Amino acid sequence: MGSGIPVFDIIILALIAAFVILRLRSVLGKRTGHQGRPAEPFRSGPTRKDDPRKDDEENGEEEEEDNVVRLPGRDGQEITADTPLGAGLTQIKVADPRFDPGDFVDKAKDAFEYIVMKFAEGDTVALKPLLSKDVFEGFANAVKEREKRGETLETNLVRIRDAEFLEASMSGRTASITVKYSTEQVNVTRDKDGAVLDGDSDHITNVVDIWTYERNTRSSDPNWVLVATETPQ
Repeated sequence: MGSGIPVFDIIILALIAAFVILRLRSVLGKRTGHQGRPAEPFRSGPTRKDDPRKDDEENGEEEEEDNVVRLPGRDGQEITADTPLGAGLTQIKVADPRFDPGDFVDKAKDAFEYIVMKFAEGDTVALKPLLSKDVFEGFANAVKEREKRGETLETNLVRIRDAEFLEASMSGRTASITVKYSTEQVNVTRDKDGAVLDGDSDHITNVVDIWTYERNTRSSDPNWVLVATETPQ
């Protein structure tokens, strides 16, 4: 026989080499805990604490802001929690941490425009989920009477000049907010022949409405319901 390496030894060496390669791959391919996680920029989670002093400053600012409710408006007014209105808004915020006064006002403006236009159109189906039982009955009866007389209501909401909080409170789980709307509108009522019965299509009227909304803060439904309306004389 020649001086070559026996076949058995070659097999043993090959197995050893394969084992070493597998071990290297297992070590090189394993996370050690120092490589970091993949970036998840939009995932909600605890704030990164790189600077404890910065955290202390931020916590201090939050404590100060807890006593102030920022209200949107023409004068950028801030209402402190020791006023009846501020206390009411703070109570609502405590009951529902998602509540934001500025966001509420924006959505209340949208709700006002939508409800006013749907009432003019006589669309009671669209109105029903947005109104309390009593308010809906009042709106629906007005629409029926108008249709019975063959009249139509044309409404053009030119603009909402202002929407401001008047009252805010909690009663049990129910949050209540009253908003005063100052708007410019063109309202015209016509008979079945199209003749004008009331209003002027060329005249803009300043209108003030006071609406009250309610919502169960424990409900998963984020919508507020209109429970009362008033038009000051």
